[in-house]
Amino acid sequence: MTRPSVLLLLCLSLLLPMPAVARLAGPPVAIASGQVRDLAQIRSSRVLRVLVNQSRNSSGEVQGQPIGVEYHRLRAFEQYLNGHAHDGQEITLKIIPKAKDQLIGALQRGEGDLVAPGELLDPQSAHAISTTDPIVSNVPLLLVGIKGERRFTRLEQLSGRTLALTTGSAAGDAINQINQKLALHKLPPVKVEWVDPSLAVEDVLEMVQGGIFHLTIVEQPIAERWGKILPKLRFDRQVTISEPGEEYWFVRRDASMLRASIDRFLKTYKTPADQDVAFLRIYRRLDQVHYPLDRADRQRLEKLRPVLQKHASEQGMDWLNLAALAFKESALQPTAQSGGGPTGLMQITPAAAQRVGVNNIQSLDNNVQAGAKYLALIRRKYFSSPKLNERERMAFVLAAYNMGPERVQGMRTEAKRRGLNPNQWFFQVERIAMEQVGMNAVSYVNSVNKYYLAFDRERDSLEPQGQKIALRK
Repeated sequence: MTRPSVLLLLCLSLLLPMPAVARLAGPPVAIASGQVRDLAQIRSSRVLRVLVNQSRNSSGEVQGQPIGVEYHRLRAFEQYLNGHAHDGQEITLKIIPKAKDQLIGALQRGEGDLVAPGELLDPQSAHAISTTDPIVSNVPLLLVGIKGERRFTRLEQLSGRTLALTTGSAAGDAINQINQKLALHKLPPVKVEWVDPSLAVEDVLEMVQGGIFHLTIVEQPIAERWGKILPKLRFDRQVTISEPGEEYWFVRRDASMLRASIDRFLKTYKTPADQDVAFLRIYRRLDQVHYPLDRADRQRLEKLRPVLQKHASEQGMDWLNLAALAFKESALQPTAQSGGGPTGLMQITPAAAQRVGVNNIQSLDNNVQAGAKYLALIRRKYFSSPKLNERERMAFVLAAYNMGPERVQGMRTEAKRRGLNPNQWFFQVERIAMEQVGMNAVSYVNSVNKYYLAFDRERDSLEPQGQKIALRK
């Protein structure tokens, strides 16, 4: 059959009646994940989805008291929108915490309507993203160290030094530019230690004060805010890291009405004078981390290493997790006592020890065995899911060790109901803990995690050659 004949048959077939097909009237109900929601759609849904930097400094809330710098502004914007609502279309905020370097991508995918990072954030010409008017203008980056150590006055003095930075830090690009200048003078570059993703900017500042890290760079308002509760921090203001930047909120480019509404709101918004009252009251009550590897602590850890390694290995654990917990609980003192019943190096209670079949927890070996077995029991019974990575798994185990596993499981359930990740403790389930029980439990897990990371940085010197532990989580 020739090509014209085939085409003729195809054309004729289109004229034949087709089988009836059921079809819904109106447009398809499925909405593309990247579809832009402007103010009208937001009002219709009555929910404004706000993507926030998961840093507690930016978006933390403790038992109904906002400690994040963006919370007051966001709540004020919520009130502003509702003050201009028609027909009862009041809006509530849905807070969606993300890692800072994931915020713009999530906005582009339509996972939120607004990004409020609370820090300098460069979208780097991201497609279809628009900035609001500046939230805060003239924001410099500040070099932060610890009092008593060398002070810096010139960029050249940073040559060869190591800075601890969180992923997405605004200082990353600044360091690249500094290193280009150092290279022109044939000087070694500034080194960057990108810290563990369980750490936010406030954690790095606390670890600088504790002597675990030596230097970092953060936005000046953040440094000065945390300097009120971390008095050992030193600010080297003479070193100009880069030109001051501006903090923005971000929306999708097509959400023009939402952006216009934000800009009108910003013209009238004033930061409340008491914004930091709850923040200061809560954080000043918390214990701060200390350097866990000074000479005396290192000697104590060396003496304890065999028993820690022995029982960690038996339970399939990294011995440095036990070491970090012991440092937090007893400062590596095997004879430590507590009025409430916890005893010894691991500060375990007799009831918990008996639950795993261990008696006489006054003995160092039994005390560590009981602690390791109890941690392993919690892990096996409650947090064995392969959906948990090992750092998050250990965080959940520590939270359960401190608060009880059933309570932590309830927090995971609530996190899932709220759209948070129930398999991530840091910045996700811990938000529920902050709301329900306050900062003490969250600070407990964070402190042990910081001590673990401090030990892990020195693992090679803590594990003599020939005695390396193969199992590292």
